[in-house]
Amino acid sequence: MYDQYFNLSGLPFRLSPDARFYFEGETHRKAKAYLTYGLNQGEGFVVITGPIGAGKTMLIRRMLNELDRERFRTGTIVTTQLDATDTLRMLAHAFDIVDSDGSKPDLVRRLEQFLVDCHAGGQQPLLLVDEAQNLPVSSLEELRMLSNLEADSSRSAMQIVLVGQDQFRRTLASPDLEQLRQRVVAAHHLAPLSASETQDYVLHRLKQVDWMGDPAIGDEAFAAIHAATCGIPRRINTLCTRILLFSALDGRHHIDGPTVDAVAEELRQESAALLAETGVEVEGASHDGSRTDLTELQRRLDTVEHGLASHARTMRRAVEIAARYFANGGQPSQPSEHPTVDAEAERGTG
Repeated sequence: MYDQYFNLSGLPFRLSPDARFYFEGETHRKAKAYLTYGLNQGEGFVVITGPIGAGKTMLIRRMLNELDRERFRTGTIVTTQLDATDTLRMLAHAFDIVDSDGSKPDLVRRLEQFLVDCHAGGQQPLLLVDEAQNLPVSSLEELRMLSNLEADSSRSAMQIVLVGQDQFRRTLASPDLEQLRQRVVAAHHLAPLSASETQDYVLHRLKQVDWMGDPAIGDEAFAAIHAATCGIPRRINTLCTRILLFSALDGRHHIDGPTVDAVAEELRQESAALLAETGVEVEGASHDGSRTDLTELQRRLDTVEHGLASHARTMRRAVEIAARYFANGGQPSQPSEHPTVDAEAERGTG
């Protein structure tokens, strides 16, 4: 909807990873350097961590696209809370290894044969584990044991990249994972974007959809976007999507600081109301600090419901704007001097 209003060729702030929109801030350049160094070592673990929405998945996809396919044989798993044996099965599935009788000894034997065959063919097996913070210590230890296998006297049979959220660093600090930590050859923690990088990030994504300066964005708007999102790319995407939608519905072609602040406040109030109604904690953690599948499922369901509710409010707002448009003889309504008024009115109608 707003893409047509601003003559954009697509939606610039979609949440799903898209290689076209990859933006390399300073922290991502460092992460790529550590990844490159680690992969050149040909052994052990490479660890990439960062907060939710920092761009870890996009970074890994970028890396995969740039890998020499003749040199590397890659497999990727996105984990839930898997036990050690299930982790091995997921690993086998990632590399298209057939699990014949389902027993762990047979699975390990097939994995070992796969690794030998890869090296015989001149390829380095590379396993990427996303959402690694969900793996229990037993599963991480199983991966460590596999990484200990040697293709020959000088090379490890498989290299592993672990990608996880902030809490994965706490997991790695466990006394039970001392041997794994000793096999980490490179590690990097993704930091948020700086204020100047946030501005560059927003402009970069807009330019990918043929933005020609409509809407115009003031310097104070960029500062407000950074302040509201703390430089986390996914938060920037969510906020900017709502800002563009709000501006299109209100007939605006200029985004200023107060507009950003108003939309950001609306998002904060929606989140606060959602948490108050459901009682779900932000990161899906139980009171004893552990994570449960049930809590995670509930959090995701609540997120979907939140999106549907937000969409319903937007559609009501669109109907009101359309009615005002035709009532004015086909002319856009005048921008409101107080952008929070309509949002508060919407919340009042519940």
